[in-house]
Amino acid sequence: MNVLVIGATGFVGGAVARHLAQQGNQVTGLARSAGSADRLAADGLKPLLGDLDAGRGEVLAAAAQADAVVYAAQVMEPGAEEELTSDLVGALKGSGKTFVFTSGTGVLMQRTAGSWSEDVYAEDEPFTVEPFATGRLAAENLARAAADSGVRAFAIRPGMIWGPGDHGNVSLIYQSVAKTGAACYLGEGLNTYSHVHIDDVAHLFELVIAKGTAGGLYHAVAGETPPRWIAEAVAADLGVTARSLTPEEAADVWGEFGALILGASARSRAPRSRQELGWLPQHTDMLSMIGEPRLRRLAAS
Repeated sequence: MNVLVIGATGFVGGAVARHLAQQGNQVTGLARSAGSADRLAADGLKPLLGDLDAGRGEVLAAAAQADAVVYAAQVMEPGAEEELTSDLVGALKGSGKTFVFTSGTGVLMQRTAGSWSEDVYAEDEPFTVEPFATGRLAAENLARAAADSGVRAFAIRPGMIWGPGDHGNVSLIYQSVAKTGAACYLGEGLNTYSHVHIDDVAHLFELVIAKGTAGGLYHAVAGETPPRWIAEAVAADLGVTARSLTPEEAADVWGEFGALILGASARSRAPRSRQELGWLPQHTDMLSMIGEPRLRRLAAS
């Protein structure tokens, strides 16, 4: 299968592209620079030099030629992701080809300021969308609706993704040691953001492309680890204390967005992925990263 991955130079898209290539697919990755193209080629991928803005026509033409298109980029400008998704599914309309939109359980996020939430959502259960993620949810819905226009379209919502090179909660808490001398969490630190390893995410993409139901939404989640537990493990690793921060202190340490993530709950379940596709995550313990040299370097920087 010829697969075009938009976002192949990123953390998620890169892992998905490499995994699909390892399964015998011919994978093309979009690259915005010659340096990025060289890195894709070194990973055994075919680079496509292009730009989603100035060169969108060329990207859409490449999408129309592929057997499957994976969107795994992040376009932050308001309305831009919906527009791009609409253009991509339009290029595939009536073709019967595959389109996979990468969303995330940030759409489920609740601002609990470090408190635990009992709310947990499976695929297609109703929820109130986090305001900053309304555009992401709109794009997700556009992608899924393309199944009514002759496209094998799907959406995948991973939880917080961890693994080599991630920038998630474990990384953020190691960084807090460099700034405060302690491993920090916000409030009670009992909020939970369901998580999943990057290798298990890539495997889910493979399964969805192979046997997903058009229009389907699939969650990727393997466990939950509250920030307080992470902070206590980091503190033990580095021989420092763990302590709570106020929202104001957290914003000083991690910035407004980092503080939001560290204090939020986004709990999810993945019954459709597990039961329909047979997806079974192999990595369930995010604390297994504790002590990695790359993380310890963050505490010293």
